[in-house]
Amino acid sequence: MRVLMFSWEYPPLSVGGLAQHVYDLTAAMAEQGDEVHLITRGNPGTPDFEIVKGVRIYRVNPFKVSSTDFVTWVMQLNMAMIERAIPLIQELGNVEIVHAHDWLATYAAKVCKHAYKIPLVATIHATEWGRHNGLHNDIQRHISDIEWWLTYESWKVICCSHYMFDELRRVFQLPEDKLRIIANGVNPEYFKYDPGNNCRRGNYASPGEKIVYYVGRLVPEKGVQVLLDAIPKIINYHPNTKFIIAGKGPFEGNLKEQVNRMGLSERVYFTGYVDDATRNSLYHFADVAVFPSLYEPFGIVALEAMATRTPVVVSDSGGLGEIINHKINGMKFYTGNPNSLADSILHCLMDPISAGEMERKAYRDVIQDYNWSGIARQTRKVYREVIEANRNAPWQYQEKGHLFGKFNRMIRH
Repeated sequence: MRVLMFSWEYPPLSVGGLAQHVYDLTAAMAEQGDEVHLITRGNPGTPDFEIVKGVRIYRVNPFKVSSTDFVTWVMQLNMAMIERAIPLIQELGNVEIVHAHDWLATYAAKVCKHAYKIPLVATIHATEWGRHNGLHNDIQRHISDIEWWLTYESWKVICCSHYMFDELRRVFQLPEDKLRIIANGVNPEYFKYDPGNNCRRGNYASPGEKIVYYVGRLVPEKGVQVLLDAIPKIINYHPNTKFIIAGKGPFEGNLKEQVNRMGLSERVYFTGYVDDATRNSLYHFADVAVFPSLYEPFGIVALEAMATRTPVVVSDSGGLGEIINHKINGMKFYTGNPNSLADSILHCLMDPISAGEMERKAYRDVIQDYNWSGIARQTRKVYREVIEANRNAPWQYQEKGHLFGKFNRMIRH
């Protein structure tokens, strides 16, 4: 199949988990024989065009006009995407599917759909309603309207979990037969520990201390504040415990203030941004990896921890609750409940045999259920379904009949 895909981020430009998702998905599709053309945002030092693992990457820059807000900037990015897509589609000649990832590529995808009559598929990774637990201002309502618009224009909408399936039905009133659930995946090769790098355990914790590790964006919905509230109970029962918080984000100052207010400065270490090698080393050093999200459409970070063979504790929120089976391949706690979180962490710290059994089961699950080859096959199945439905749609016969009628009239005259 020949696919035109739009994503506002792609490595090395990575804002959230979308970039890695698109990278792994497109690479797996190309390996299975698809011709994938991806239009994405440019980044200083990266070429405007390159082929990455068989995927053709076209990078564009938003129009260089001052923008008053992020939504305006997104529109300027879409105009640049359209400017690149038009000659590309004309050059390729037979694009069978347009695939858009999230609302930030809506305008470009819609233009290509209607201008060239190419069926559109969308993947919704999260919603504005879900990120903010409702819509509270005009910008959020506007973004949510664009998300709805993308789902309306799409033949099929892919989401990553049953939780997101229900959210999309509820928030956008999407019919069930328009939705397809395809889980995210992870490549364990990306998370191997390299003992040759410069990261040392002693830089983060004393030899006798256990390590509880969080890595991710520092924003309220990731729930790090809940982890901090759980620390007093944890150190009461297991005093030799260090908490490492890796990542950055707008909520970092609030979290550091909370640590100081609770008198936990010697227990909590904020690393800031960490590169991949340091991230993998910290997973290797950690006794428990914790993801206390308040909102999580899928929870790919849990898969990453599982791939490193680190015991995992997650909130029973969104997709995280679907990945982890309590006391089987990890521990779950009641979302937003510090007492429940503390109990789950203490179980892993104080029962290493149970933690080891869960860690081994989690790794097997990653290999069997969350590999990119299988995800690519499921995505290609959705494409084939849409292509076939489009080929047999009533308007195809109407258009053909119109052409034949015009040809017959020309003959008669």
